[in-house]
Amino acid sequence: MMVIVPLLAAALAASSLALEARAQDSSPWQRDGHSAVRLVAGSRSGAVLLGGIAFQLQPGWHTYWRNPGDSGVPPRFDFSKSDNVEAVTVLWPAPAKFDDGAGGIALGYVGQVMLPLRIVAKNADRPVTLRADINYAVCEKICIPVEASAELAFNSVASTEDAALFAALDTVPKPANIGDPNPLTIRDVRREGRTVLVDVVAPDPGKVELFAEGPTPDWALPVPKLVAQGPPGVKRFAFELDGVPSGASSDGATLKLTLVGGERSYEFNVTLN
Repeated sequence: MMVIVPLLAAALAASSLALEARAQDSSPWQRDGHSAVRLVAGSRSGAVLLGGIAFQLQPGWHTYWRNPGDSGVPPRFDFSKSDNVEAVTVLWPAPAKFDDGAGGIALGYVGQVMLPLRIVAKNADRPVTLRADINYAVCEKICIPVEASAELAFNSVASTEDAALFAALDTVPKPANIGDPNPLTIRDVRREGRTVLVDVVAPDPGKVELFAEGPTPDWALPVPKLVAQGPPGVKRFAFELDGVPSGASSDGATLKLTLVGGERSYEFNVTLN
């Protein structure tokens, strides 16, 4: 026993330290009846830090992408109360499609999702504390608004959350250009009156989705639909230039097209002629 007790004590101490380190790399879960949210910190290195906002959603419930589709509201984040933070950029994993219950299509997430954050510190040598006011909707047949606040200091040289954050980064659509030699790509975009036609090349006949956004959040473009009789060798999507804000022109506007197929997703910036 004289040998076992010290070993047991050492193991318990190590376990306690590991739990403490993990706790420092994420804030406590903020829970409501159908979801939970928290902040996650990556390793501290230099002036640009990687963090995340993690959501847990109960089965059957979803929340929204930055473009919620035909209905819903996107999550909103306020980081203005943070310490030593110059800017925060939210990165958005590719969304899924849902029936919104009113004949339309909603875009968002189910289960667990991590939104990566790119955080720029004002001073790389000073402590960084991220504070976030988070407003989002969690929906089943009805939508419930949720407000949460979270705070997290970035302290770890090697964070226990790095693997989860890098996995989340892999789900964020990669920048691409029309005609890039990727197995999944957009071959051509053209306009016929108020209709935009997008020709997509996919590596196999599996499911491919396309989403369209305007140059500012007040644009509300419809979700592109797959054309039944497209040209040979391509999947043709079409959408109307509806939801353009009053006073704005679609001529010369730069649209953001997000292409999702299997494990791949890409983001294209396209200027309408």
